[in-house]
Amino acid sequence: MDTRRARKSLEEERSRLESEMKSLGQPNPSVPGDWELAPGTAETEPDILDQAEIATSREDNAAVLADLEARYANVTEALSRIEGGTYGRCEVCGAPIEEARLAADPSAMTCTTHR
Repeated sequence: MDTRRARKSLEEERSRLESEMKSLGQPNPSVPGDWELAPGTAETEPDILDQAEIATSREDNAAVLADLEARYANVTEALSRIEGGTYGRCEVCGAPIEEARLAADPSAMTCTTHR
């Protein structure tokens, strides 16, 4: 298994995810490693319809940010497994994760049997 290629792919993905998270939010100063939505910038008091649209948009952005955070955590964990020498091993059974699975998802933690 070529961990150099996996590391490069994971580092590129981590950078891309960080950029996407920064476009929606900011690091939570109260909780290390956590992100929160960026505060709104309404200059005037929105009417009731605008308030509903803003609330819906913030909910959508919160869901996207949560997904990005989860993917970021998986990528970071995969990079840690490379450093620890356990990358490419199923976390359930310890068997090697299939090359095709790792090529499709370098952050995969399990073999296809245990996904």
